[in-house]
Amino acid sequence: MGLLQNRVSVVIGATSGIGLATAKKFAEEGSKVVLAGRNLERGRAAERSIREKGRQASFFACDVTKEQEIARLMDQAEQTYGRIDVLVGNAGIPEKKSPVHEMKLEDLTRVLSTDLIGIILCNKYAIQHMLKNKGPQKGSIVNVASILGVVGSANSIAYPASKAGLVNFTRSQAVTYAPQGIRMNCVSPGYVNTPLLDKLPAELIRSKVALHPIGRFAEPVEIANAILFLASDLASYVVGSNLVVDGGYTAQ
Repeated sequence: MGLLQNRVSVVIGATSGIGLATAKKFAEEGSKVVLAGRNLERGRAAERSIREKGRQASFFACDVTKEQEIARLMDQAEQTYGRIDVLVGNAGIPEKKSPVHEMKLEDLTRVLSTDLIGIILCNKYAIQHMLKNKGPQKGSIVNVASILGVVGSANSIAYPASKAGLVNFTRSQAVTYAPQGIRMNCVSPGYVNTPLLDKLPAELIRSKVALHPIGRFAEPVEIANAILFLASDLASYVVGSNLVVDGGYTAQ
């Protein structure tokens, strides 16, 4: 029996990278998976790839900068599978780097609206559904932050602010909802081989790899394994934690 057998999981940002790897991993562990994202073509392809293996999966388009779309997504998840047990709050868009005295407000708000506010709203609407679940254990939430929410990065403003905010949002709400049967935790990955890195120059990538004692970037499935742990009953006593998965980056 899988670690998430018969549970219903909503995975935000499930059309590529960490989100897609997590959706596939959850399905392998017996979960019915709701995939959410903005890219219809990739979302339907992801849904198809899971269903072809005999698992249950449904893709719904959702832009996390639009509150009404998030509310509709959670309603669709419950209408399709009857409940919501797990939420993976995973969203991240790149920022335009600059020193703060040269920052444009629209660059700040663009990132915060997706990476922080959007995920907070996903938590809001998922929790509304989880609280209706029967039994003492009503749900588990894993929000995906970043090591850049833990350490500094020159000329980076919106992204680390959003990820640091997400870590402490998760801690605060974990204290609120643990007595009501909902566990909330964070995963903070280091650099991961995802499409977000595709546009970086090769020389910059080599310099970033050198910062990891393990000598490489993570693969998305390695982050998905950490998310699976926190979402499952293996982490039944883990509440309000930030699991850093970074190949030793922050240990130096």
